[in-house]
Amino acid sequence: MNIAQLGLGEVRHRRLRPREHAFAYPSYFLWLPMRALRCAASPALNRNGRGWLSFHDADHGDGGADALAWAEALLAAEGITDADGEVWLQTYPRVLGYVFKPVSFWFCERRDGSLAAVVVEVNNTFGERHCYLLRGPELAWGREQRAAKVFHVSPFCRVEGSYRFRFMRADGRVVARVDHDDAAGALLQTSLSGRLQPLTRRSARTAFFAMPALTMMLIIRIHWQALRLAIKRVPFFSKPEPPERFVTH
Repeated sequence: MNIAQLGLGEVRHRRLRPREHAFAYPSYFLWLPMRALRCAASPALNRNGRGWLSFHDADHGDGGADALAWAEALLAAEGITDADGEVWLQTYPRVLGYVFKPVSFWFCERRDGSLAAVVVEVNNTFGERHCYLLRGPELAWGREQRAAKVFHVSPFCRVEGSYRFRFMRADGRVVARVDHDDAAGALLQTSLSGRLQPLTRRSARTAFFAMPALTMMLIIRIHWQALRLAIKRVPFFSKPEPPERFVTH
């Protein structure tokens, strides 16, 4: 069903070391068929405009006017030629014009619906952006993928070790798991999950009034959890320079 959808669910985060620390918050996100939207706009998707909920192309990639064109150019530059199906974007909307997107996922399918590539687009609170590109014959829904961590996200984690990604999609529900391992083993376990429903004016309005400050609360909660970690005396690490390459395989 290649229509714009809304995912209602929660975000979870658990730190295992050196202090146990965990939280979970209700959340929602957009699940957008970017190629279908190129052909026919969704009447409920406020694109590049103002509103309670909106989606802006400039919030992704190189900040240009066509986020899908950027994603397709990235795939072409990396030699991925079989992503000829739908490109699904899982991302947070702008809420009342404000946006912070810790992570967005571009699921690039073949014509048969299998995954040709996944682009994990990460933003940190310093205004920097980096992408992890997952590809290869082992890429599939439900199958774990790995990438070296090269981009600074949290001052309470060194830029070292690796990420373990796992994406699940079944029975109208999607889950994105991203776990961080360092030299000592598992360090962080995170997930963003939600049950999908069609994006309509009514469903968007319901989501907004249930969480009217979603994206503002994202940044507030990031700083609140950072304060809690500082109180627990979790070691703090200064921010290194961003990686030279914008895309990490």
